[in-house]
Amino acid sequence: MKVFTKLLIVSVAVAFVAFIWSVPSFDPESLKGARVLVTGASTGIGEQMAYHLAGFGAQVVITARREKVLQQVVEKCQGLGAQKALYVAADMADPLDPERVVKFAVDQLGGLDYLVLNHIGPSPFAMWDGDMEHMRWLMQVNFLSYVQMAKTALPSLEQSKGSIVVVSSLLGKMCSPFVAPYSSTKFSLSGFFGTLQHELAMQRRNVSITICYLGLIDTDSAMEKVKGFTNIQAWPASEAALHIITSGSSKQAESYYPWFWYYSSLIKDWFPYFRDLGIRSFYNYEP
Repeated sequence: MKVFTKLLIVSVAVAFVAFIWSVPSFDPESLKGARVLVTGASTGIGEQMAYHLAGFGAQVVITARREKVLQQVVEKCQGLGAQKALYVAADMADPLDPERVVKFAVDQLGGLDYLVLNHIGPSPFAMWDGDMEHMRWLMQVNFLSYVQMAKTALPSLEQSKGSIVVVSSLLGKMCSPFVAPYSSTKFSLSGFFGTLQHELAMQRRNVSITICYLGLIDTDSAMEKVKGFTNIQAWPASEAALHIITSGSSKQAESYYPWFWYYSSLIKDWFPYFRDLGIRSFYNYEP
């Protein structure tokens, strides 16, 4: 038992050192004038990313469904110092809108340096009820539209040696109750964009991909959904947004917020029985 404990401590220590060494430094000046498209930017993490980017002096195009709210976010971005701030209203459930939004951003900005994929469709926080229509709809919004936008943006991003930043979730790394449709889309993102990272590198194409795995974030929509179901700590949306921006601009392949979830992801398959007991202990459910 003592030997095992020592091995565990050494493994965690080595992982920590490797993690710290693998994180490149962030240069705020690199975002000055950068041409950035942020999806899901009318509220929550996307809205906060737009404000941070504006403060760094970026050129920002934001998109979401609600035009009036987008107008308000753009006005605030202009006041925060954005070199340019524009919006385009779109519904990612419409198969034509993802391509339309990317082309709008490329045309208006004269190219693209960052594509930040952040939007999600609403999904109930509940046991799966077998609703296949919702599954199909959510896959279009949370996954297929991401692929469509990446495909459309790749030529411009390759010209600028740019980046795709994918906002994912720990629920795309570890399975938890009440989120079957949502978690399925996040696992899909990990599979597709993780594979695309390899393929772009093998083809020596100058486009980097960053996949950001987030814990529970204190957005209004998330807090309303999980109320009464879990005691997991929620983390600030503004800090999560800044983490995503710094991770993408420094071209990290993967990032975790909060950072300590990296270790949970690392050791999640070591003791599956205790892992699953631990996960279920965070949730409240009475049949």
